[in-house]
Amino acid sequence: MWKLLRRPGSSAAKEDKKLITAVKTIAGFTPANISLYRLATLHSSKGKDSGGFRESNERLEYLGDAVLGAAVADYLFKKYPFKDEGFLTEIRSRIVNRESLNNLARKIGIASIVQYDNRNVQLQKVILGNTLEALVGAVYLDKGYASCKKFVIDKLIQPHFDLETVVNSDTNHKSRLLEWAQRQAKEIKFETTENHQGRGREFSVIVFLGTEAYGQGYGFTKKKAEQNAAEKTCAMLNI
Repeated sequence: MWKLLRRPGSSAAKEDKKLITAVKTIAGFTPANISLYRLATLHSSKGKDSGGFRESNERLEYLGDAVLGAAVADYLFKKYPFKDEGFLTEIRSRIVNRESLNNLARKIGIASIVQYDNRNVQLQKVILGNTLEALVGAVYLDKGYASCKKFVIDKLIQPHFDLETVVNSDTNHKSRLLEWAQRQAKEIKFETTENHQGRGREFSVIVFLGTEAYGQGYGFTKKKAEQNAAEKTCAMLNI
């Protein structure tokens, strides 16, 4: 299904050779199935329609997002054996949020291999992190979960994140969102719902810009739920 042959000496074969070299540099291994990585670097703006389906990296991005989250969760769970679920969730979120992934993708050279319509300037703000997730999905399919987790931890997390700094940073997403809304003259509100679960309770918050709903966040306190919703909204708006 994944294997597409290239004629030796063709321009496509040269592109594959360049992609193999890039993957070796980024991930530390030679791809077994280069067509997976070819697809992982193909944005829908460059994809071709085939039987009503546009070939792109979106499915791999979906898969990579889940695998990346699982690998980071596993790493943090073992690194902080005495921290609670709220702490682990917050730190994972700081590592895998859209802004963080865009910055990481830029550092490791994703920009040199992603295929997209570069006439669309707005794409440049979001496409790198999405392509990184698709790359993780490709590694997972090509090498399996154990090798993919090793790639995530050894090549992405440990070299590029100082966890002490991540833990001690106090990112106030709500303030950032409110400041943006003020600059853009946008009306913003946080709609809160309190849900009771047995003896405990959880808050759900939805951010509205005007009448349009954006990020929905959750937390065991209203403040955490607001921050979670604001963070998701910031990612959706590329703030």
